[in-house]
Amino acid sequence: MKAIKYGLLITGLFFLSACTSPPEGITPVKNFDIQKYKGKWFEIARLNHSFEEGMEQVTATYSINDDGTVKVLNKGYLTDDKKWDDAEGLAKFVEGTDTGHFKVSFFGPFYGAYVIFELDQPDYQYAFITSYNKDYLWFLSRTPTVSKELKEHFLTKAKELGFATDEIIWVEQ
Repeated sequence: MKAIKYGLLITGLFFLSACTSPPEGITPVKNFDIQKYKGKWFEIARLNHSFEEGMEQVTATYSINDDGTVKVLNKGYLTDDKKWDDAEGLAKFVEGTDTGHFKVSFFGPFYGAYVIFELDQPDYQYAFITSYNKDYLWFLSRTPTVSKELKEHFLTKAKELGFATDEIIWVEQ
């Protein structure tokens, strides 16, 4: 019985850590600076998922807590309900403070990966993000609109990495 419990614990830990690892073929950015990353970002595009279904005018705001963790505040307008919704989370560095790889929790002890795989360095004006698998993809910008060229670059990069670019939603800001 003890061996079964131990096995279940190991299996559970494996699955929890798998949810905070980058997907195959994705590498988090290096030389990351949270001081430059903090602040407000506008969601330009995403792959659809249930927790942002029907949302427009989506933003993410990051601030640094005293203990070095990062407060995440996501906000968006639910078009069908005609109301604003928000979610507050906590992000922790996974690989060190100079790598754009976090584990983020909006639900207590359960964490998911937040992997910045492209970032406009040194200016921090746009970022491409994924999670633990390629079902998740976000394009964030410091401004609510971006150039056609940057949109095309995002689509090209996402397609090269194996994301479902035909399912991308362009967010109304």
